[in-house]
Amino acid sequence: MDALEGIWGEDEARIRERLQSLDPDLAAYIEEFAYREVLSRDGLDLKTRELLAITALVGLGSPPEIATHFKGALSNGASEAEIRETLLQAALFFGFPRAIAAFERWRKFRDRTGG
Repeated sequence: MDALEGIWGEDEARIRERLQSLDPDLAAYIEEFAYREVLSRDGLDLKTRELLAITALVGLGSPPEIATHFKGALSNGASEAEIRETLLQAALFFGFPRAIAAFERWRKFRDRTGG
């Protein structure tokens, strides 16, 4: 399984359509470079890569895209406890306001997915 399939899963068509509607070149860069080249490399498993993505997105202020990576982390073997620990650790480096925003996104994600 490649990273795109492992992270986007059943949402692949929706995500691809959203990115295409923003800009086809941007969509191609994200799909080909980010997912098919970088995230598909050997060296780190997808679970670890997704937990790192969550950390980075906390640092960016927890944009809506963090939900894709919550789902990707869970789909690749991360537990809810590991995601919570990732968010708590991110608070040390990015501050409590960013962690609060991330936990708000996490709560909304869990509410929406029935977790």
